[in-house]
Amino acid sequence: MSREKRKYELKQRAADMASTHLRIAEAAIELHGTVGPARTTLSAVAERAGVERRTLYRHFPTEAELFDACSAHYFGAHPWPDLAAWRGIRDPHERLAYALDELYAYYERTAPMLRNVLRDAEVNDLARAAVAPLHEYLEAAAKVLVTGRRGLMGAAVRHALAFSTWDSLASNAVKRADAVALVTALVERASRT
Repeated sequence: MSREKRKYELKQRAADMASTHLRIAEAAIELHGTVGPARTTLSAVAERAGVERRTLYRHFPTEAELFDACSAHYFGAHPWPDLAAWRGIRDPHERLAYALDELYAYYERTAPMLRNVLRDAEVNDLARAAVAPLHEYLEAAAKVLVTGRRGLMGAAVRHALAFSTWDSLASNAVKRADAVALVTALVERASRT
């Protein structure tokens, strides 16, 4: 066998492995977004990906490794709003309104997944670990938005940033612009206390 043919076969095998790996992660993501991580079985992931369970285990020996791959792929495809852009807005009121509009737009795009994963994080350690980076991001976002303010601001801003706050308003048919205005007013009121 020629050296060139061997290199081609190795490259093709690696590409096939990467494709299968991605297909399995995407199948798990689809299930997490529809039924939630706690109700997603490895058998269902394998079936959705069109692979046998042993193939799934070759790519992801543990469920934790599958969760890590899903989280990395999902959050890579759905990046959080850029905090640097928020920092660049000097006026605290404008910064807050801009930030909430961006964050609530993100929540609109990712609601089914976040709703399921945050729900399951209450009872599932792997789901809890999967959303830890989101909680870290929201804490960093709160620090950006609280800068230069006082009073009950920290609690009000954290409440404003929470997915559950947006979800409550959205489930009551409050449009994003109205939700931003309402929550911004709440935070502004807290800053005077």
